[in-house]
Amino acid sequence: MVVTLVHVTVRPDRVADFIEATRRNHEASVREPGNLRFDVLQSADDPARFILYEAYVDEAAAAAHKSTAHYAEWRDAVAGWMAGPRRGERYAGLFPSS
Repeated sequence: MVVTLVHVTVRPDRVADFIEATRRNHEASVREPGNLRFDVLQSADDPARFILYEAYVDEAAAAAHKSTAHYAEWRDAVAGWMAGPRRGERYAGLFPSS
């Protein structure tokens, strides 16, 4: 399992727009072959901070996500709403093991 935690901080005036665009990306991403999870988390302390928890069965499935139309649509839509660059951290999923 390959997990990416994507850290995003959005301009406060675009939080609602970001949530809507990310909801659409989430709904399509969870239907991708090889997707195990695609969670969208909003900070309880700062509503402009988010983490996207993306889990795929392997590197190929994770890479395929970035070639989808819904990812490109999301990436382009949210680019101007960011308060700073988004940051992805890769992890190897250990548990659950299946």
